[in-house]
Amino acid sequence: MSYKDFINNLSVTPFGRWAAKTFAAKVDPFLYKVSGGKFTSTGPLTIPQLTLTTVGRKSGKERTVQLGYHEDGDDVLIVASNFGGTNHPAWSYNLDANPECRIRLGAEEKSVTAQRLTDSEKAIVWPKIEGTIPQMKSYKVRTDRNIKVYRLKAS
Repeated sequence: MSYKDFINNLSVTPFGRWAAKTFAAKVDPFLYKVSGGKFTSTGPLTIPQLTLTTVGRKSGKERTVQLGYHEDGDDVLIVASNFGGTNHPAWSYNLDANPECRIRLGAEEKSVTAQRLTDSEKAIVWPKIEGTIPQMKSYKVRTDRNIKVYRLKAS
């Protein structure tokens, strides 16, 4: 089993989800930034990743999270999977309230605007997303909620 397969398989286990939520979520945005987008707490990237900075809909403070992404032409697609949890992640509510945000892809940071995909739009791109981010297959079956997908376009 390759390192990439090991990390991707570990990330969908109960321990992997716990580690990602309690440890990686806090340190990965920093490690990603200082390494120019080459490393996270698990080492070299095993899926394409970015940092997303939104403005809190209640606090008005900037919030940064590390996410996997899928390239779709000039755009980037991100998935509000929350590891297949019962609730949408907080960052998705922030994007719904204010779609203007920033992403860091490697060493490059840029302003983007988020657009939530409709169910029919999501159905078209979902197989491609699962090909890029294999964890999504597990996350989708874990929850009954309609997982949000956002298209990020350069502002």
